[in-house]
Amino acid sequence: MSLHIYDTASRSMREFHPQVNGTASIYVCGATVQGVPHIGHVRSGLNFDVLRRWLARDGADVALVRNVTDIDDKILTKAAEHDRPWWEWAYTHERAFEDAYDALGCLPPSYAPRATGHVTQMVALMQRLIDKGHAYDVDGDVYFDVRSFPEYGALSGQKLDSVEQGETAVRGKRDARDFTLWKAAKPGEPSWPTPWGHGRPGWHLECSAMATAYLGSTFDIHGGGLDLIFPHHENEQAQSRAAGDGFANYWMHNYWVTLSGEKMAKSLGNTVSIPAMLNRVRAQELRYYLVAPHYRSHIEYSEGALAEAVTSYGRIESFLRRVVDRAGTVELRGDMCPDFVVAMDNDLNTPQAVAALHNKVRQGNTALADGDHDAARDAAECVRRMADILGVDPLSPKWNDQSSADLGMRQALTTLVDRLLVERQEARKSRDFARSDALRDQLLEAGIAVEDTPDGPQWTLKDD
Repeated sequence: MSLHIYDTASRSMREFHPQVNGTASIYVCGATVQGVPHIGHVRSGLNFDVLRRWLARDGADVALVRNVTDIDDKILTKAAEHDRPWWEWAYTHERAFEDAYDALGCLPPSYAPRATGHVTQMVALMQRLIDKGHAYDVDGDVYFDVRSFPEYGALSGQKLDSVEQGETAVRGKRDARDFTLWKAAKPGEPSWPTPWGHGRPGWHLECSAMATAYLGSTFDIHGGGLDLIFPHHENEQAQSRAAGDGFANYWMHNYWVTLSGEKMAKSLGNTVSIPAMLNRVRAQELRYYLVAPHYRSHIEYSEGALAEAVTSYGRIESFLRRVVDRAGTVELRGDMCPDFVVAMDNDLNTPQAVAALHNKVRQGNTALADGDHDAARDAAECVRRMADILGVDPLSPKWNDQSSADLGMRQALTTLVDRLLVERQEARKSRDFARSDALRDQLLEAGIAVEDTPDGPQWTLKDD
């Protein structure tokens, strides 16, 4: 069986055929860098990292472009609220996202273009659309005329009569359903020169410009979160194809991480930040928790489910370390189980793939119990190979410097610090500031740095 993926555009499973044999081109919508990344943000990066690893397993040349939206209404608002330059705010949080991706074992993208570095390509795309009658300018704003493109709504299944772009009503639009390509400059905001006046890009325009700049007018896969299907990806496809580009041949969308049934989002105040999570569990355990479910299923975050994932990952790690102790070096060269291959080729069915991996762990443990070290080593090499595809190989140099003893100490420290932080929060609520300051000083003396954030107090070891 070859790889089949669920294509959002056709609403069906399709066999994957790259444009060029032995290659794959993927564009993934990355972060709008307005704040600290949470587990909902990074799930997309992890899911497409697994896809990239799977496509590259036999030596295919995979180009993965993951953009950075570094100019946006939310970024400008957040920067102004904190009295910081917008570019500094954006770059600070871009680094935070890159740190999170790296901490969780994502392979570096082939390129991570920033929106602000591609205004020239955006202007060229707008000019093509205006020349073809699909866009128009009004007092420095440029809009896409949705009625000029009969295929509008094909990706998301939206009917034109029911379309709502979620944009502020403005004078000059020919139709309320037309969406913004370019925003005319406002006092105090950053802007760039164009033939229609100074301004800044609309969200949808930037991704079309960057995707085609690096992957060509037609490429294999466009990915992102479920919430991006409409309006963002619908508008990307419309403006790109209206301009004459084939754009993406396949569309893949990962589902959300939810908390209490709602999408995890800063605007809802229900986020679990990556720095906070990595104070509780090791990065490889968090990655395992986020990649083990199918990418097209919601993850309902809970402490219990996370603890189960930590235990499940521990079984893999414990088996491999016992094999190393008893049978010697375990190389990363084993063949993958047929069941694992079938699962991954079936739209990256990671739950079934993980089940196949654990079945091999059980077989290896039986071989160890029987004293058959050769069979145990063979099983371990297979386990390593499969775990590497998921990015969670416990013997990988990426993860191999964190022992179980280190984890136990970290968890004990976390319990103690969290207890002190709760006590500090209660002291502040009761306006016992002397007690609050004493607890803060106690943490600082112990080498614990505490930062009060919109997501609650976050702590790190000063030596981290």
